Amino acid sequence: MFKHIKSDIPSSIVVFFVALPLCLGIALASGAPLFSGLIAGIIGGIVVGGLSGSKIGVSGPAAGLAAIVLTAIGALGGYQNFLVAVVLGGIIQIIFGVLKAGVIGYYFPSSVIKGMLTGIGIIIILKQIPHFFGYDPDPEGDWAFFQVDGENTFSEIINTVNNISPGATLIAIIGFSILLLWDKVLSKKGKIFQLIQGPLVAVAVGILFYLLTKDSDVLAISSDHLVSVPVPEDAASFLGQFSFPNFSAITNPQVWVTAFTIALVASLETLLCVEATDKLDPHKNVTPTNRELLAQGTGNIISGLIGGLPITQVIVRSSANIQSGGRTKLSAIIHGFLLLISVILIPRLLNMIPLSVLAAILFIVGYKLAKPALFKKMYKLGWKQSVPFFVTVLGIVFTDLLIGISLGLAVGIVVILLKSYQNSHFLHIEDNSNGKHKIKMTLAEEVTFFNKGAILNELDSLPRDTYLEIDIMKTRYLDHDIVEILEDFSLKAKERNIDIKLVSKRGVVENPPSYIGFFEERPKSKLSLS
Repeated sequence: MFKHIKSDIPSSIVVFFVALPLCLGIALASGAPLFSGLIAGIIGGIVVGGLSGSKIGVSGPAAGLAAIVLTAIGALGGYQNFLVAVVLGGIIQIIFGVLKAGVIGYYFPSSVIKGMLTGIGIIIILKQIPHFFGYDPDPEGDWAFFQVDGENTFSEIINTVNNISPGATLIAIIGFSILLLWDKVLSKKGKIFQLIQGPLVAVAVGILFYLLTKDSDVLAISSDHLVSVPVPEDAASFLGQFSFPNFSAITNPQVWVTAFTIALVASLETLLCVEATDKLDPHKNVTPTNRELLAQGTGNIISGLIGGLPITQVIVRSSANIQSGGRTKLSAIIHGFLLLISVILIPRLLNMIPLSVLAAILFIVGYKLAKPALFKKMYKLGWKQSVPFFVTVLGIVFTDLLIGISLGLAVGIVVILLKSYQNSHFLHIEDNSNGKHKIKMTLAEEVTFFNKGAILNELDSLPRDTYLEIDIMKTRYLDHDIVEILEDFSLKAKERNIDIKLVSKRGVVENPPSYIGFFEERPKSKLSLS
């Protein structure tokens, strides 16, 4: 784990700066105490990061759960009752891991996963535009298209035009320039520029800018454009920020419904993120998914016990980790410790960081997830890849993460069904001598009820006086529905003077009296059956 510490420390600092406003913003969007988001970020880094088998995944509070949390807190009668559901959700996730439910993540098409990454990249850019220009009426965790204040992603951007903050915008442009200079030029000039990451420099310059301009009438950055970490006055007030579950609410059925919802959604988001980060990883590490569910479940139990939000592995922080050169889980763990140390020792310094500088950092993260070249590449792969990809992207941008992925998956399934329909068989017309059509129909390796329509159409279109050879030598699975089609067609075949020869590993049979009987009968020898 310490083999790549020179890469992991700089990347952990970048992830820390990305995670800090997200932890706070998601807590705000969830209607939970701000400190609960930081607890989830700390536990996600230290506990889940330590237990997980992922080398580059980063866990913390997820925007996808914000709406669920907001609704549940009200429905369950308070935050402490909600924490019981978080603990129970973690236990259910551990059960999922024991039952090896992690395999579900492997059944999502590559085009949908790439669409998810691209859609999130676009969302990051669109949602950070208001923050970049110093217009911050909504929390960082408000990622859905339709926002909690009645606005949507695009109307919020339009509103920004009339609410630009000169100081916030200027330092955002300066920070963005520093990031580009570091990424394109300085990082290639020497090891010092690789050890000290551009985001750290951009944040330091942002703090300096705030201090130098705080008395300016034009360039001063107001407090609502800055990071807002809770500042405890002493140890007692710090400990007072922790909340604890009210376990007397465990008998409430709604608590259990919420717990199962959290476990299901958090597990699904985690598995999708695992699949996506493994694709982004330049070293192509493979994350053990069942172990990941166990780690996430443990993290949620601990987070719930001390007042934190639900935790999942999250793509924004994970992709920032990958883009910054993170190599092992040490990066995620260090980022967790940085969150812990900073909220204890330097909360006032953190509250001098302009949100517009952090928006500039997220712009870079978003662009690397949604590069224009990827759209061109997916289009060239053909409609079977491009349609699920674009549907997923549009679904995420115009609804939310889970709905977008569900739409992309649904389209992917339709594509599979269409291809299954087309590939169930192929026909070969041999000759048309002596007034008898000779046609050979070769069935695919697996023929299911999905293929009924295609095969039925081919059989019905056969002309009179045809000699049909049905070859199932390579067919390993033949659905009973297909056998019934052949059985029904045998009656039509007699009426239309169609002779049928069935070729199988069990032998060759001409005009079998019963196809159902033929396939149900156990083979007696390798000789031809008649």
